[in-house]
Parts: sequence; structure tokens; C-alpha cells
Amino acid sequence: MPLYARVLTAPTPIPKPMASESTPPPSFVKQAMRNMVRKGSKSLFHFGLTAMGFLGFITLVAWLGRPTLPG
Repeated sequence: MPLYARVLTAPTPIPKPMASESTPPPSFVKQAMRNMVRKGSKSLFHFGLTAMGFLGFITLVAWLGRPTLPG
């Protein structure tokens, strides 16, 4: 079949996976909370590292951008 014939034909529908209608998928917030409870100390450690890195970055930017006063 030539390329132009394939382009002009109707697209085939993509079959949807069978999902149970009774239970909706859990929200991302619920999954994140569940993971945080399950991996508590690791999550807190990574949060602490992120917080310290962010504070260090903000301090560095403030120090590099400080105004120079005459005299």
C-alpha cells in the first residue's frame, strides 16, 4: 500500500484497558502521603537535605548580590 493511501485512511481506534468501574484510581496526594508514611525517615532526610540546600542557595545569592556601601 502506498504511503499516501495509508495517510488518507481512517485511524484505527486504540483499545482502552479494562478498568474496574467501582473503584476510582487513588489520587496522587493519597499515594504521596502513603509513601511518606511508609518511608518516613528517608523522606524526612531528603526533605532536610532539600531545605538546607535551598537555604544555602538563597544565602549565596544574597551574599553575592549584596550592595557595596561606600567608605
